[in-house]
Amino acid sequence: MKNSLNLLAERASDEGLLDVAYTTADSPFGPLLLAATPRGLVRVGLPSQDASGLLADLAARVSPRVLEAAPRLDAARRQLDLYFEGKLTDFDLPLDWQLSKDFRRRVLRAIARIPYGQTRSYTQMAISAGNERAVRAAGTACGSNPIPLVVPCHRVLRSGGALGGYGGGLPMKEALLRLEGVLEDPRR
Repeated sequence: MKNSLNLLAERASDEGLLDVAYTTADSPFGPLLLAATPRGLVRVGLPSQDASGLLADLAARVSPRVLEAAPRLDAARRQLDLYFEGKLTDFDLPLDWQLSKDFRRRVLRAIARIPYGQTRSYTQMAISAGNERAVRAAGTACGSNPIPLVVPCHRVLRSGGALGGYGGGLPMKEALLRLEGVLEDPRR
């Protein structure tokens, strides 16, 4: 039996009144906020980020019609679970890129093509996005990535291999790179 919130979300969706569906998903790092528009996944909020602030931002930048609708994000939750279990190397989800524009969007699209278990430098991302001198801007694009994990900005490192920053914190970035086999597990 569906609960009343799911029924409300379903009815809002059927009537064209649901522009942004959201839910939370468990991860080894804490709860993730997942949000999607009819076009695709638009936001993944990391545990270190304020979920209510992210929802307010979505309401301001995408649409005020934001509603919790977990079933709309079942595929994303399933794929993230498989990723964290080490059983998924490529996400197959439609993405809505509207929260990124111009150069930042080009950088993020280039990041989305970095294969599982591989890394690239910020310089390589700037070149891929069409401006080899915009290395700092490529770093800013990583830092403002609205769809981390699925658009794997954790795979972007400084030249020379230093980790650089990460919105979820360096321990999370290190753990993700270990999961993908890029870094060795120090316990081995």
